[in-house]
Amino acid sequence: MAADAGRGLIRARGWLALGALWTLPNTIAGLLLGGLGLAFGARVHWRRGELALVFDRWPWGPGGALTLGNVILHTGQNLDAPCRTYAHRAGLCEEPHVRLADHERAHVFQYMVLGPLFLPLYLVCGGISVRNRFERAADRYAATGRGWWPWG
Repeated sequence: MAADAGRGLIRARGWLALGALWTLPNTIAGLLLGGLGLAFGARVHWRRGELALVFDRWPWGPGGALTLGNVILHTGQNLDAPCRTYAHRAGLCEEPHVRLADHERAHVFQYMVLGPLFLPLYLVCGGISVRNRFERAADRYAATGRGWWPWG
């Protein structure tokens, strides 16, 4: 029984490593932007739960977070902050706050599956908007812990 669990863990780590390698071009872009932010006060740390290097207090943007591969650029102090879903902000419904870290983790998973295809597909699906299936899936995952895949 323990040997089966060990093999499952090794397989899971293998898939995670493959996903991280597949999205490496996106991660490099995130590292370059995050590194630039360090010179202007950003703070960096690894978040194991999000499988991402997080740059908190990233000094540019309208607020919130941007995920690039296994990097999260976050303008706030703490990624555990509550945030509104896209549908709530658009006035389509009333929903409780979700945790920003959970929303961004969904994007990390999406990147690890889609790799360099993520950004073009994200833009074709509507960019940063409530209409974007990637954002709706990330909100669903943040609210329920399930459903991060945008075509699910």
